This record gives sequence, structure tokens and C-alpha cells, in this order.
Amino acid sequence: MSIVELRQYTLHPGARETLIELFEREFVIGQQAVGITVGGRFRDLDDPDRFVWLRAFPDMAYRRRALEAFYTGPVWREHRDAANATMVDSDNVLLLRGPGFTPPPGAGEVFATVCHPAGAAAFDAYAARHLGPGHALHRTEHAENDFPRLPVRTGEDARVWFGPAEPPPWPTRRLRLEPVTPWPRLS
Repeated sequence: MSIVELRQYTLHPGARETLIELFEREFVIGQQAVGITVGGRFRDLDDPDRFVWLRAFPDMAYRRRALEAFYTGPVWREHRDAANATMVDSDNVLLLRGPGFTPPPGAGEVFATVCHPAGAAAFDAYAARHLGPGHALHRTEHAENDFPRLPVRTGEDARVWFGPAEPPPWPTRRLRLEPVTPWPRLS
């Protein structure tokens, strides 16, 4: 299991494709160069001004070192102003533990489901029985955010899963997502 960031950016109207083009051209390779695993990148199909993506790290110490390397490195320095100009908010981030998720090549619509179960242990047991093999379940990572320059949401115990566009057998809040481009699965 990896440390996974679920990042949901609210963008200025009409800026999503500009950010996606910049992200795909510069930030995927730039992050991979410092050891960050960049997973699924998505257009929120219900909000044209939202970009959703995942990145993963083996553990929290590795995360801190990799983020420091990227955000003090040449790729971010050169392109940060252009990226930040597209964003209204980049702080909607959940720090999770799980397998990560990259949609398989040719995948259509993907659901990202976020829930806050009252009984986490009971929910986990239920989810283990009912989520299909194409789903990737993640749980809140409660470790302290040791890279405070990038805030994460705290004080909540969330379960997040990604998978095919089929409704799970319980009420949820889902994001309908379209993959930006296929990339290798997070490991």
C-alpha cells in the first residue's frame, strides 16, 4: 500500500484544458524524475472547472523528500506561474493509504467515490465483500502532513475508491471522471 494524494483543483472558468496540457507536457515527467508516481488524471464530468489527479509515494518520509525536490526544482520553478494562473483552489487534497489508481487503457467513464462511514471497520469489511476487482479502495492516512507547504484536509476519516462507472450498493457522493490519458498503474 502506498501513500496517495487525491488532489481536486478548482480552476478558473475555461482553464482546465490549459492546465491539462501543461500538466501532461511538463509536470508528469517532472514529478516522475524525482521519484513521484503520477497516477490517474481526470476531467470531472460534472464540473468543467475541476481537474482531479492522484500521485503516490512509498511512505511519508519519501513523500516529503520527493515533494521538496519537485517544488524546489527547475520544472516547477519554470512553470508554476502558468499553472497557478489556472487555479482558484488547489487545497482540496485527501492524504490516503491504498493501491493508487490509473484507469486501464481505453477506459471510459470512471467513478471516484468519497464517503465518511460512521463505522469504519464495519464499512471496510462490507466493502471488501462488495467492491469488485476493478475497484481500488483507499483509506485516510492520519499521519501528520510533513510538507505543510501543500495543505491536506484533516480531521476526517474518509474512504475513497475508484472504479468502473457502476453504482456501489450504498449511498455515496461520487465524482464522474474521464481519464486525461492512460499511464502505467501505480504500484
